[in-house]
Amino acid sequence: MGRGKVVLKRIENKVNRQVTFSKRRNGLLKKAYELSVLCDAEVALIIFSNRGKLYEFSSSSSMMKTIERYHMYNYSLPQTTQNTYQDYVTLKAYVELLQSSQRNLLGEDLTKMTSTELQQLENQLESALTNIRSTKTQYMLDRLTDLQNRERALVDVNTALRTKLEEIQNSQVPLRLAWDGEGPNNNNQCTHHFSPRSDFTFQTLGVNPNLHIGYNNSMGDDEDGNVEACVSGWML
Repeated sequence: MGRGKVVLKRIENKVNRQVTFSKRRNGLLKKAYELSVLCDAEVALIIFSNRGKLYEFSSSSSMMKTIERYHMYNYSLPQTTQNTYQDYVTLKAYVELLQSSQRNLLGEDLTKMTSTELQQLENQLESALTNIRSTKTQYMLDRLTDLQNRERALVDVNTALRTKLEEIQNSQVPLRLAWDGEGPNNNNQCTHHFSPRSDFTFQTLGVNPNLHIGYNNSMGDDEDGNVEACVSGWML
């Protein structure tokens, strides 16, 4: 396949623009050198990058000699004065045209315009209004999409936090049941609760003071002689 036609317009991407400048600058300098050698021509090339950096090539011993030769052939004082005045007149007429167009867009000086000019102005305003509405609609759609994305992100965070909170609450339920004596493995828990008293003694209850902590006597039914006790729940 052949190489496609390159559209000559400004490259918007900054990196691509810099790469293209470097490649084409080197190619241009090479072509200038080849032209000066092959055709025995005096060539001078000056290039300024968009950052103001200077690149130059001169086939003669000095760039200034080539520039002076250029001025000698193309610029004389009468021609320079005449060209400057013509440029001034052209620029002045262009500025006046732009100012008149601006006043017309603001609704001023419309009485001097013909019907054709008024129709063109109307079409121009309608086109501008359409572009403005399109840009506004696109901005609102982009804003809405951004808000929807933020909403979904907040919903996901909320769901994750709720799940984590439920896991923490579920993990605390067995501990609370065990503390309250309601767990599934608390069949042998003590059901007797005693209020703390400063003058509490084992003799008051008739309990053997040598009773081992956690000792469960299942051989007798005498409440006075054998008491199943959970000393861990007493506060002496």
